Amino acid sequence: MRLVLAEDSTLLREGLTRLLAEEDHEVLAGVGTADELVETVGRTRPDVVVTDVRMPPTHTDDGLRAALEIRRRWPDTGVLVLSQYVERRYAGRLLADRPEGVGYLLKDRVAQVDDFLDALDRVAAGGTALDPEVVRQVVAGSGRPDPLGRLTPRERDVLHEMAQGHTNLAIAQRLHVSQSAVEKHVNAIFDKLDLAHTTGYSRRILAVLRYLGT
Repeated sequence: MRLVLAEDSTLLREGLTRLLAEEDHEVLAGVGTADELVETVGRTRPDVVVTDVRMPPTHTDDGLRAALEIRRRWPDTGVLVLSQYVERRYAGRLLADRPEGVGYLLKDRVAQVDDFLDALDRVAAGGTALDPEVVRQVVAGSGRPDPLGRLTPRERDVLHEMAQGHTNLAIAQRLHVSQSAVEKHVNAIFDKLDLAHTTGYSRRILAVLRYLGT
């Protein structure tokens, strides 16, 4: 795939460039600021953008805002955001508008090469890839009443896997159950979250957003 990398750490940026090249991906450019990122995407039109959240000029959420701008202007471009910490509002902002082709990973996940490449492939294919630690900490840290209290333990397992962007087939393989069993659990989740008759929106994504507490 064709990629643009945005990371103000030269060492990490060059490391990612080398890793992706070894996997036969084409890195069109590596940039160090959010403004450069938007300009470069407009000029090169990559398949996927990989960007840090905190970038110059303010080192707050410049990379995230650039990612949202890219999604608005070039909706076919996948975006994989890297963050040093779990920040729920960032994951929620990425998913809230149009979650297809979006990923949110902690930077530590980059060191786990297979997980990083798997997330990148899912985003490029139009799927969603959320870091398992993001999902875990968001749910564990929520002080509000649990909206998922009606779910069985197995349905929670299925929803946890859905939140990481896995398909029903992948969930079946990871949980060692049949695909038909996963489909029944997914339908039960929709029923219990009052999403069974929702139209005009992806029930799968609405269920994940409910799970993330956004």
